[in-house]
Amino acid sequence: MEYKLSNEIEQLRIKTRDFVNGIIIPLESEKSSYDDHENINQTLLDNIRKQVKASGLWAPQMPIDRSGLGLGPIGMAVLYEEMNRSIFGPVCFNCAAPDDGNMYILNKIASNEQKVKWLDPIINGDVRSALAMTEPAPGGGSDPSMIKTEAVYSNNKWIVNGLKWYITGAGVASHFILLANTKDGLTAFLYHKDQPGWNIKRRIPIMGPEEHGGHCEIEYKGLEIPDENRLGEVGQGLKIVQIRLGLARLTHCMRWIGLSKRSLEIALEYVSHREGFGIKLADRESIQIKLGKAAMDIDISRLLVMRAAWKIENGSKARQDVSMAKIQVAETLNNVCDTAIQLNGARGYSKDTILEWIYRYARQAKLVDGATEVHQMIINRFFNNHKSDFWHWGIGHDL
Repeated sequence: MEYKLSNEIEQLRIKTRDFVNGIIIPLESEKSSYDDHENINQTLLDNIRKQVKASGLWAPQMPIDRSGLGLGPIGMAVLYEEMNRSIFGPVCFNCAAPDDGNMYILNKIASNEQKVKWLDPIINGDVRSALAMTEPAPGGGSDPSMIKTEAVYSNNKWIVNGLKWYITGAGVASHFILLANTKDGLTAFLYHKDQPGWNIKRRIPIMGPEEHGGHCEIEYKGLEIPDENRLGEVGQGLKIVQIRLGLARLTHCMRWIGLSKRSLEIALEYVSHREGFGIKLADRESIQIKLGKAAMDIDISRLLVMRAAWKIENGSKARQDVSMAKIQVAETLNNVCDTAIQLNGARGYSKDTILEWIYRYARQAKLVDGATEVHQMIINRFFNNHKSDFWHWGIGHDL
């Protein structure tokens, strides 16, 4: 077992870290940097993205022949962690959800013609995208097999009717991946925002800051999709979802580790100079215990994420590993940010730091891409199937 990076990835990590520290983090303290939904405003984002492209750090997860850096999950884990030390980071590098996951599945599943039409504009940053999957009860949520939205085939096109909600990024997306039921099972489709037959009913208010385009409720009333815009085979939609969500869940974890690290950095900086009752906070044993526990939890999270990334890069689906990482990182993000706010006192609760932003954002981590309880059930299924062998180390490339 080796715990070291290639020289190439390490150099990219340092370059990404320096870009985030020098250019992106300072923007967080400027009120003018934000849009109405507490994210980086579009004009500023466009400017930073040009700088990212010029620096050679754009879309590291995409193939080199599609203007990316060609990194696999291991390299992604390293860079995404550095990017999300800023709340603005991932979107500046074109590594934010949902575009990140949508690019991944389009690159893996789409035909060459579909890649040119639907994928390349997302990679280039010309358009944003969304995945229309989740539905209100009794439709599909954590269980996509419950999807009620229907697509009926007629005259070489599909007619779609149904309701989706909490569709991230839909408010600004141009390219959509849609999951709907056909007579042969769940199927994936591609459509453009300008096509008639669908509308955004509302942008759903949430407790935390929002991604670009928010979380929307969408209604489909006779949306017509040519069969050439079907993604994958008819009835293979559930498989496509599983392929997309596996790595997407892990990329969430990669980014959340960055937010956890930043929270602890802010806490450490504050307690290192803040004095009370004749002693620095950092010199108090109770503070050292809190910081040590938080640092340990972050490192456990990083190890779980990197193990899952390594397995995926070497051909495994790593489902139980992704589930364990998802639970651990979500808990760590919530706990570390809470600790950082506590150590900063009233300053942490105010908007003088980004801790309150991260704190409100963090709560979704236990819900998105499968609630914690769903992932615990997945882990239990593997444990029941393998019994004591659940904890095997593996030999060579035995995953």
